[in-house]
Amino acid sequence: MGGGVHGHDGVQDLRSERALPIEVNWLSVVGGNLDAKGAGLWACKASGQTCPTGARSITFNWVNNGEIKGLTSINSQLMHIVINSCKNVKVSNVKMIAPDLSPNTDGIHVQSSTGVTITNALIQTGDDCISIGPGTRNLWMDKIKCGPGHGVSIGSLGRSFEEDGVENVTLINSAFSGSENRLRIKTWARPSKGFVRNINFRNIVMKNVENPIIIDQNYCPNNQGCPSQGSGIKISQITYQNIQGSSATKVAMTFDCSHTNPCSNIKLHDIKLTYLKSTKAQSYCKNIAGSSAGVIMPENCL
Repeated sequence: MGGGVHGHDGVQDLRSERALPIEVNWLSVVGGNLDAKGAGLWACKASGQTCPTGARSITFNWVNNGEIKGLTSINSQLMHIVINSCKNVKVSNVKMIAPDLSPNTDGIHVQSSTGVTITNALIQTGDDCISIGPGTRNLWMDKIKCGPGHGVSIGSLGRSFEEDGVENVTLINSAFSGSENRLRIKTWARPSKGFVRNINFRNIVMKNVENPIIIDQNYCPNNQGCPSQGSGIKISQITYQNIQGSSATKVAMTFDCSHTNPCSNIKLHDIKLTYLKSTKAQSYCKNIAGSSAGVIMPENCL
């Protein structure tokens, strides 16, 4: 994609499906720059006015064997890249940039897809660097540089009862700085048939981040729609290995698992997270079973 594509400076009613919708097989998007000029929409939302929905910058729907390479996307109104219901899509050497207070500007969102790989990505946004939705399988992420932003987030999951699970997700050789909720799994505190299993986080560096490691199974905005206050999402086989760096919050590891479906087979191996202030970092565990090996800092609570 030679040259660049630039949005309008004002606020327009651009629905997401109008922003480069792609529904084909064997597709490559190579190079180019997208500037969605989202500042007008963000300001509208911040003012409390009735605003247009906004648009994602690029969406792959039902793409088999696709590629996004060398793309730069800035100031997306909503998510920069969405990969939905796809197979074997490769994303590499991309840059996603938006101000740290820009709402809902996830760098890359993957859902209902299998065989997606994301490598060599620089993501600096106002929301998740990479968000992972229901039905994601066999996702590989390598050399991700994230911050500012909300890290790599699996979820939120379990909003609906009939929901596909997430499995076989790997993140390696990546760095997070000045961000929050770096390695996060988040589920609604309500019944669901979903699951999260076989997730691997390895060789990760943290610099001044809030909540470096967190599992939150009690997500329920405004305490509405969660009658049992227990998540039905079953979380198991989660491995954290060689995670090092500094935490901006005193609690560096949080495992707040479901009382109705406790987390199981959680593995910690060589975790070294220090608190930026003088006191030691802490960990918090609830409704969790697992094991540890090597040096564990903060103190292991499994």
